[in-house]
Amino acid sequence: MPELPRPTDAELAILRVLWRRGPSTVKDVHDELARRAPAVYTTTLKQLQIMAEKGLVTRDESQRAHLYAARVPEEQTQSQLVGDLLDRAFEGSASRLVLRALASRPSSAKELAEIRQLLDELEGEKK
Repeated sequence: MPELPRPTDAELAILRVLWRRGPSTVKDVHDELARRAPAVYTTTLKQLQIMAEKGLVTRDESQRAHLYAARVPEEQTQSQLVGDLLDRAFEGSASRLVLRALASRPSSAKELAEIRQLLDELEGEKK
């Protein structure tokens, strides 16, 4: 499958709703977005239509209220975004990206434990 276009911030907000809720109507998406910030229903509708044209979401038209769903899993989109950031801002250096990420904000003890566990697993794979 060809790589999908990088989602905009507004598209990511919609994708987060779809990843969390699963297939949803425009009203469902709009209502959840409106809980966080002012949103206009027609803008949400237009954004979902554009996202369908771009291939970021699928649209099930079998019911009166169309259902939209994210085309790819959240992890795949995150990998695409991280890969792009890695190439553009860190010249492909994963260590520089991780060091900058850890230095930019405090990490919780749980997050640090998860990072340690991942590093241990990666190190174990190389032995």
